[in-house]
Amino acid sequence: MRRRSFFRVAGATVAASTLVLAGCGDDPKIEPTDTGTVISIGDGENGLLNYVYLLEQLEATFYQKIVDAKPAFLSAAELTAITDLRDHEVIHREFFKQLLGGNAIGTFEFNFSTLTLTTRTGVLEAARLLEDLGVAAYNGAAKLITTKNTLVLLGKIASVEARHAAFIHDLLGIDPFADVVAATGADAGLGPALTPAQVITAAAPFFLPYTIDVSGLPLA
Repeated sequence: MRRRSFFRVAGATVAASTLVLAGCGDDPKIEPTDTGTVISIGDGENGLLNYVYLLEQLEATFYQKIVDAKPAFLSAAELTAITDLRDHEVIHREFFKQLLGGNAIGTFEFNFSTLTLTTRTGVLEAARLLEDLGVAAYNGAAKLITTKNTLVLLGKIASVEARHAAFIHDLLGIDPFADVVAATGADAGLGPALTPAQVITAAAPFFLPYTIDVSGLPLA
């Protein structure tokens, strides 16, 4: 697995500064019995941090599901690599939880019923979808962050997410850049940058029966 050495170094770097801070308590889970099914992500910079925290919860839960299932169609090396990805996403999730403190939203149960997780290609395509969406989300959120130190931290995590995406593309035999980096025009050489509304719309099936409200987040 060509990028596993990177994964271990990158994961250890973030872990050293994050897991020391992580508490043992669990966030309250968001349940369908909560009043209504519309969950507001908040506003301002706290809302943006909760937005990326929600996406990191989504990725961590997805990879945990695959690790728990230990599907026979994944090789031992692939399952080990996916476990590394899971560990990174858990680190990212816990980082945002600690950064937000009392402003953090609760934890979610996600709906993966729209994904095909019974084949190797299905699992990897699902991972590709989540990783590409996550990278585009960080690209779009960066310009909305006003605190310099927070922006630097998000940039470091975004770089790891981009390597996750490239690794999954490799496993699928797809050029890591051909289908996500613009070849021409004003954005040539750049990956997509999606707004929170665009990302939440794309990820909406994973949040059912909830609707995630990002209307309070800054637009520029």
